[in-house]
Amino acid sequence: MSGTASDTPVSKPQSMRKLIIGSFLGNSLEWYDFFLYGTAAALVFGPLFFPATDDPLLGAFLAFSGFAIGFIARPLGGIAFGHLGDKYSRKMTLIITLTLMGASTFLIGLLPTYEHIGVLAPIALITLRFVQGVASGGEWGGGVLMLSENAPEHQKGYYTAWSQVGVSGGFVLSSLAFYLVQLLPQEDILAWAWRIPFLLSLFIFLVGVYIRRNIEENAEFVARKEQSEDAQLPVRSAFKHHPKAILQAIGLRLAENGAVYIFFTFSVVYCKHIGIETRLVIAAVTIAMAVEIVTILAWGWLSDRIGRKALYYIGVIGMALVAFPFFWLLQMHSFPAILLAMLLALPVCHGAMIAAQPCMMVELFPVEVRYTGLALGHEIGAVISGGISPMLAVAFLIKWDSYVPVALMLLAFALLALVALFSIRQPTTARPQRQPAL
Repeated sequence: MSGTASDTPVSKPQSMRKLIIGSFLGNSLEWYDFFLYGTAAALVFGPLFFPATDDPLLGAFLAFSGFAIGFIARPLGGIAFGHLGDKYSRKMTLIITLTLMGASTFLIGLLPTYEHIGVLAPIALITLRFVQGVASGGEWGGGVLMLSENAPEHQKGYYTAWSQVGVSGGFVLSSLAFYLVQLLPQEDILAWAWRIPFLLSLFIFLVGVYIRRNIEENAEFVARKEQSEDAQLPVRSAFKHHPKAILQAIGLRLAENGAVYIFFTFSVVYCKHIGIETRLVIAAVTIAMAVEIVTILAWGWLSDRIGRKALYYIGVIGMALVAFPFFWLLQMHSFPAILLAMLLALPVCHGAMIAAQPCMMVELFPVEVRYTGLALGHEIGAVISGGISPMLAVAFLIKWDSYVPVALMLLAFALLALVALFSIRQPTTARPQRQPAL
């Protein structure tokens, strides 16, 4: 393993509470912005920005191509902000990413549609989506590190899980916003109501910056930054000295990220295609993601006892087992069945992976290149899985009118993640002594 944080200076409980609140709320607000595009791509962006086709599936495919562009931008953001975070300041970097995300999302809410400015509309949308992706590429790693580098060794799994709770919280907020919008008549949704969730990013920016400007830098990071030559060019050092760790992080990301965007983004398109009312699917996904907020913390607590690797195995194998039954349940056209599918896929399988992921990835890199290495592995994996999988899934549906190729794609992601898991040595913190939580 390339490096651990076993020598991390431990913050006082009051400081940890402050970091938890900042990371949770900051990530919630940031990912609220990012998830909005995925939901809107499935529901409204096709007819509003890509109306040159009468086929609704093709319109969704074109909208998801913009979704993929956002993911392609994420490694660029990971490199740029990882460099800033390793060389200068974790705190400053997180404020910049939040500002970019909030501004780009707010501007999406102000965009004129294809009907008003023609081809400039989708160009502007995709450009702002690219900016979203760059910002998101630097966000996750920084939020995780602020917790991991300050947490007690025996509770790193539990504390870093709070950053992942923020991801689920952001989705719940965005999904709830669009669920409320879906209660309006369709003509009102397409005319103006779809803009409301995006315009709320103004408040996201103000609250997020207020929270993050009061976060302090970690003492270990400051000391290593002053002493280490690697901090001068962290991206070069990461590729030169830790290529295996980057590949392992990418592999871990494939199953988790590929699965979640199939489960909550493509499933909306698929259910609409087979005649299920959209608001029922969004309601089921929102409930499941709300439950996942609790299960992520439980899984994080468990990872401090059985080890991150064992927990990740549970999530990956569970995802493989659920891949086909997930679609069988959707085809029942029943809300209880749809809800059961989402509960199995998200709080159980995805929850186990996303809870173990931060600590597993952090433990792969030494502190002087940790932000960069973490961002590279996390975001390149996101491009391969989450960025491309919804677009591929819609393409498969257009080509074969079947969920089977999509389920097989999930199995392929699971297999690649298992290969990565096999290559990672088990850390020494598999069964730490239990200590009081917050």
